[in-house]
Amino acid sequence: MFRRWEARAEAPELMDDLAQGGAELREALRHLRRLNRLFAASGRTLYGVARLWERAGRPDRLTVLDIGAGSGDVNAALLRWADARGVAIGITLADRTEEACAEARAFYAGEPRVTVVRRDLFALEEASADIVTASQFVHHFGDEELPDVISAMLKASKVGVVIQDIHRHWLAWTAVWLAARIVSGNRFVVNDGPLSVAKGFRAADWERLRLRLDASGMAYSWRPLFRYVVTVPKTVAAKTTLDGKGGGPA
Repeated sequence: MFRRWEARAEAPELMDDLAQGGAELREALRHLRRLNRLFAASGRTLYGVARLWERAGRPDRLTVLDIGAGSGDVNAALLRWADARGVAIGITLADRTEEACAEARAFYAGEPRVTVVRRDLFALEEASADIVTASQFVHHFGDEELPDVISAMLKASKVGVVIQDIHRHWLAWTAVWLAARIVSGNRFVVNDGPLSVAKGFRAADWERLRLRLDASGMAYSWRPLFRYVVTVPKTVAAKTTLDGKGGGPA
């Protein structure tokens, strides 16, 4: 518990192992929805999307692609937000596991504005959506991989990128450690919940990433309950691109 919080943890999460899945993983995804509600995760993604929407001139049509979406539950708030503003929205949920895609299809059954695809980050097509979002996704990657991760997201977007991820802090770790055990006995949740906090970020991490990307337009802000929201407008040019050296795996 009393780990050094200066550096991000490097241990892989159980959910990163594609050989582990099935019913237990689907149960974990359902239980993670409880944690997302408990920690109000959807509000951070909504905050970032609204900022880029404003920057784009408040268009009356908007497409969003959520990469590493899991069951995609945080996007329900985007649907309500769009309804309140008369915005015609289309949301694509992309994940590389069939378990996540199945949970997302079940969660949004009967919602025509939501499409689910099984897709890897580095296989996204160029300009796939106006805004590409990632909710508690980029902490799965090491520091050396992050420039290529952001570049892939930018390439797939027309307007920009929204990242919502965890603030690395002992208090957040303690809260998630307790909450994971209260809401779930699932080993994926119990192991990966606290570990995801240890793999999370501090302001200095985002600042280093901004310098590596040469992204002067990149903005990050701390939001309540230990989350960061990062917005990267499409106009930002990254030093590391998928078309050059250091491109991510296909």
